[in-house]
Amino acid sequence: MQKIINLFDFKQKVDYKTEILSGITVALALVPEAVAFALIAGLSPLVGLYAAFMMGLVTSILGGRPGMISGATGAIAVVIVVLAKTHGVEYVFATVILAGIIQMLAGFLKLGKLIRLVPHPVIFGFVNGLAIIIFMSQLDQFKDASGNWLTGSNMYILLALVGLTMLIIWGLPKITKAVPASLTAILVVFGLVYFLKLDTKTVGDIASIKGGFPPFHIPQIPFNLETLQIIFPYAAIVAGVGLIESLLTLNIIDEITETRGHSNREAVAQGTANILSGFFSGMGGCAMLGQSLINVSNGARARLSGIVASVMLLVFVMFGSGLIEKVPMAALTGLMIMVAIGTFEWASLRTFTKFPKSDILVMVLVTLVTVFLHNLALAVLIGVIIAALVFAWDNAKRIRARKFVDDNGVKHYEIYGPLFFGSTTAFTEKFDVLNDPEEVIIDFKESRVVDMSAIEALNKLTERYHKQNKKIHLKHLSPDCRKLIKNAESIIDVNVIEDPTYNVMLND
Repeated sequence: MQKIINLFDFKQKVDYKTEILSGITVALALVPEAVAFALIAGLSPLVGLYAAFMMGLVTSILGGRPGMISGATGAIAVVIVVLAKTHGVEYVFATVILAGIIQMLAGFLKLGKLIRLVPHPVIFGFVNGLAIIIFMSQLDQFKDASGNWLTGSNMYILLALVGLTMLIIWGLPKITKAVPASLTAILVVFGLVYFLKLDTKTVGDIASIKGGFPPFHIPQIPFNLETLQIIFPYAAIVAGVGLIESLLTLNIIDEITETRGHSNREAVAQGTANILSGFFSGMGGCAMLGQSLINVSNGARARLSGIVASVMLLVFVMFGSGLIEKVPMAALTGLMIMVAIGTFEWASLRTFTKFPKSDILVMVLVTLVTVFLHNLALAVLIGVIIAALVFAWDNAKRIRARKFVDDNGVKHYEIYGPLFFGSTTAFTEKFDVLNDPEEVIIDFKESRVVDMSAIEALNKLTERYHKQNKKIHLKHLSPDCRKLIKNAESIIDVNVIEDPTYNVMLND
């Protein structure tokens, strides 16, 4: 029993009032987004709502980050839209299930720790790009059905209601935190529109959200190799996009709450949620930074808020669709604009004159790819690759050698910095094979032999000395370096490896 309590974090102190009210607020914010993302993917609005319910419920119970909200997302919608149009919704369900299996495998194999390889400039770019996307997506609310900007009283009413929503969300916490500012803003605007009978767009104007409990459904597709060839590429991308967005969101919420989530557990939970989403007529999804920020900004820190949000979303669909469809879009638009403002890392703008130019380049590039391509996984991947190349280049320039000849006429090369594929050329150029004495010692006390390129560089160097009938010693190789050399003995002929009796530099 104690293990079960620890597993679900039931020992955590819970502010029930804050958790329940925040969950209701998040549920209201989930409705238009789930509908919008389903329509983007060319699917029924209920497919998005069912996905939001299943993703939110399962990850709230099993996930590695209490307080984080998952649901149907635009990133997943963009990936599956082509599949939905060419093969239909049944293939989408199968793809989501397969993506969930891949995500669970990633969690079981503990690949969640790979998120540590994402540099901070990439996270800044990801967050800023997502904030811009959230803001830009709200601009559609200021247009009519034909895509033209609203004019006259319609525009003035909408601007006034959006402004009022933002003012309440900004100002109410300065007066009291007894109730979530977001929920208060939605209720106030709803009351004004209802009692003053203002003519403005509501949730029901987008699509009907009326439905029943998500039906269990095995995808009606041929179970053969051809089907697997169709859905696997989409499933792999969905799994990758979902994990990247979820684990980056987890890291961001960790920083805000000054706590630590569990990435591998979150990966398993996301996979489980996607599998169940596919079997219960949902389009799949992942963690949602915007809704997660709404939740934690309301003070929610436990699993209860996410559970309440997903259950209330289902209640809206099954029993409260008529009421929820009357909620003004202006209130939800103002809420999401405030989320976008809060999501953007304004501190990153101050780094332009302080951070290295390479970091600024990575941050800006990730932001631009996120905004213009709407491909978060690609943006993060590009950022990580560029950051890795810059890191390799900087370290390649740091290798150097201190040279001297001792009383016995032996020349010493004391190497400083890592020897790897990027620094092998600079390393080789430091040796004067023709003019060196008969015996040479290369000391790696302050260096590391990192990869096969480095070993090959050592092999070629020893061959050059052998051709001149000169003796070479490799000293102070740490155990990890010696292991690399030994593993390559079949292809590399190292003349002598000195194993000193004094302290060898070890890895921590």
